[in-house]
Amino acid sequence: MNIIETEVLVVGGGPVGLSLAGDIGWRGRRAVLLEQGDGRIGQAKMDGVGIRTMEFCRRWGIVKDVESSAYNRRYPQDNVYLTTLDGYELGRQPMPSMADDQAPPESPQKRERCPQNMFDPILQRFAASQPGVELRYGHRLLSFRQDADGVTSEVQDLGTDQVREYRSKYLVGCDGGRSTVRERLGIGMQGKGVLTHTTNVIFRCADFNGLHDKAPGYRYMFVGESGVWATIVAINGNDQWRMSIIGNATERHNYTDDQLKQFAYRAVGKPFDMELLSVLRWTRIEQVADSYRRGRVFICGDACHLTSPTGGLGMNTGIGDAVDLSWKLAGCLEGWGGEALLASYEIERRPVAHRITRFSTSNLEVMQKVPHTAMVFADGPEGDAARAAVGKGLGDGLRKEWFSKNMHLGNRYMDSPVIVYNELETPEQVEREFLDAVNYRPTTRPGCRAPHAWLAEGVSTLDLFGKGFVLMAASHRRDDAARIAQAAHEAGVPLAVYEMNEEGVLTAYQEPLVLVRPDGHVAWRAQTLAAYPLALMRGVCGR
Repeated sequence: MNIIETEVLVVGGGPVGLSLAGDIGWRGRRAVLLEQGDGRIGQAKMDGVGIRTMEFCRRWGIVKDVESSAYNRRYPQDNVYLTTLDGYELGRQPMPSMADDQAPPESPQKRERCPQNMFDPILQRFAASQPGVELRYGHRLLSFRQDADGVTSEVQDLGTDQVREYRSKYLVGCDGGRSTVRERLGIGMQGKGVLTHTTNVIFRCADFNGLHDKAPGYRYMFVGESGVWATIVAINGNDQWRMSIIGNATERHNYTDDQLKQFAYRAVGKPFDMELLSVLRWTRIEQVADSYRRGRVFICGDACHLTSPTGGLGMNTGIGDAVDLSWKLAGCLEGWGGEALLASYEIERRPVAHRITRFSTSNLEVMQKVPHTAMVFADGPEGDAARAAVGKGLGDGLRKEWFSKNMHLGNRYMDSPVIVYNELETPEQVEREFLDAVNYRPTTRPGCRAPHAWLAEGVSTLDLFGKGFVLMAASHRRDDAARIAQAAHEAGVPLAVYEMNEEGVLTAYQEPLVLVRPDGHVAWRAQTLAAYPLALMRGVCGR
C-alpha cells in the first residue's frame, strides 16, 4: 500500500479547515485536507464575515469574491425588537446595508454579510488554487499515531471503502465541536456547557416583508411574555429566511413541520405561504478545550472552542486560530521556527477563546433576562411603559454585540514566549482593555494587531504583512534596521524592511522600530536597538 505524503494533514473541510489549508498553501507549503462530506452546505451556520477575517481575505485576494456573493448587498441590516411583525415594534438598531456601509478608520476593510453556503465555496476555490494543496472530500480519518518525526494516519475513502495511510509532519483537527481528533488526543473541555437546545429553520417566502408594516430588518427578535423566544434573519437578503427557536438548556424538541410553521405564523402574527427548506436541531454550548495540542497534533476552530453565535465570533475566531497556527507550522517546516513557536499557538489563542465565549454568552443572557416582558402585550400606559423598557433593555444590552469592533481587532497576545514585552503596564490596564468589547484603540504594543494606515491610495500597511516578518523602521533608525536585517539573514528568518516616511504611518506605529510577525501582530518594538539583534530574531521564532 502506497503511503500518501504531505506536510500538514488538515482534518475537516469547513471554513476553518479551508482557511488553514489555503493559508498553508499560500505560504508555499503542502497540505492535504480531508472532509468526510461532499463540501455542500445543507444549512448556513454563519452569515457574518468579521472585519479581521476580511483583512485575511484581503491578504488572500478574495475580497471581491465575498463582495460579489449572492447576498443582496442593498438589503438593510437593522436589528429589530418586536412582539410580532403585525404587533408592537419595541426598538430598532439601524444599520446600513453592505452596499452603504463603510470601512472604519482602523481598517481597510469592513465586515461583510456572506452566509456559509456562499462563503465556503469562496474558501474552497482559494484553497484549491494553491499549488501545494489537495482537497479530498468523501474521506474520513480513522486513526492516527505520532512519533518524533511525524504523524501516520489511516484514512478511509468513503466512495470506495479503501483505507490508505497518510504520512505528514503535522496533523490539525478542524473537525468541529464533536472533534474526532480532540477525542483521540484525550483533550477535555471546560465551561458552562449547554446553554440552549435550539432549532433553526430555513424557509422561503418571496414577499416576507410584504406581510407586515414594519421597515425591513436583517434580524427580527421576537419577545413574548416570558422573554425572547425566536429570531428571524434575512439569510440571503431576498427570499430565504432563517428562524431560530431559541429554546432552553433542559428541553430537547423534535418539532414537526406543521409545528415549525406555527412558530413562523406566531412570529408574523398570521398564517402565510412559506416553503420549509431545511431544519437544523443544535445545541448551544460554551466550552473551551483544556489544550490545543499534543506533540505534532493540533486542534483548531470549533474543536477548540464552542460558543453561542450571539456575537458572530465562532467562525471568525476559528479562522484567527488557523492564521496563527499556519505561519508557525510553515516556520517550523522551513527550519527557522522552534518548539516555542509551536507552543505559543495555544498560549496566544486559548485566552481569545475564553474571551469570545464569555462575551457571546453575555449577549445571550441579555436576551434571556430582559425584564418587564410579561406586560408587553398589555394595553394602556402600563403596557406602553413595559414595551419601552423592553426595547431599551434589549437595545442598550445588545449594542455591544452589534458594535464589537474590539472583539475582532483588539485581541492581544499576552505571556507568549515569542513576543518581547518591554512595556510598563499594570495588570488592571491589560484586563480592562481585554474585557472591552467595543472600543478598539490601535497600538503597536507587543502582542497587538499592527495598525492600519494608508501608504498610498488603496494600499494599507496591512498589505505589507503575511509572508514573513516585516520591520517597520523610521528613516533615522536605518542603521538599527540594517543590523536587524543582517541578524534575520544569519538566522534564516524571512524579513522585509519598510522605511516609514509617511506621517500617518509614523504616528500610527508610535515607535521608530516595530517588528511585525507574519500574522500581523507585533512581536517587538523599541526606540532604539539594544545589543544582540540575533537573539531578538531567534527569540521571536521560538529558538
